Parts: sequence; C-alpha cells; structure tokens
Amino acid sequence: MKYKNTLQKGSIRFVVFKEDNVWYAAGLEFNIVETGDNPQEALVLLFEAIQGYLESAYKIKAHPNILNQKTDPEYETMWNSLQNEKEKTLKQNIFAVGRLNLVRKNLEFVPA
Repeated sequence: MKYKNTLQKGSIRFVVFKEDNVWYAAGLEFNIVETGDNPQEALVLLFEAIQGYLESAYKIKAHPNILNQKTDPEYETMWNSLQNEKEKTLKQNIFAVGRLNLVRKNLEFVPA
C-alpha cells in the first residue's frame, strides 16, 4: 500500500476555527486538535504538537499508517466546504485553512 505521508516527507491539512469562544486548530491527517485563547496560539500549539508527533513516530520507527489516519468527519466536512466555496473570503469563525508540507532534515521535521 502506498502512503501519502511517510517518516521522511508528507503533508498535513489544517483548519483553525472558533467555536463557543474557543479557538481550535485541527491537523486532519493526524487527528490532532489544539485550543488557544486566539487563533495564532492555537495554530502554534498545533504545529508544536505535529512536530512532537512526527519526532515520536520517527523515534519508534512507526508504520506509516499512523501518519495517514482517517480524518474526523466533522473536520473533513469543514475542509471540503471551505475548499468548494467559490468566494475566497473565509467565514467569520474560520481563521485559516491550509496544507503544511513536511520534510525531515537534520533529525528534525521542518516545513517544506
């Protein structure tokens, strides 16, 4: 089976949104969700969690399936609806959506 994400490279989709006065940042392929007092904090915490997740996976030589998890349906629906919108402006409760490309260099994962 061919995997999109491996221990050397890959990408993860993310979405940062507000719900009930709490900011959330979700990394879809890893099923990681972080919260923050503002969207920037939530996003930084998500990126730190992704970094730790990747480092742990590499350390234990994990099978790539943990880097290619089935996305939570709520976040997959949110991602798809934002990708399909014809208007480029984000909804009021959405701060950011994107894809973080990752490459392993010098024993750490860095955005590519």
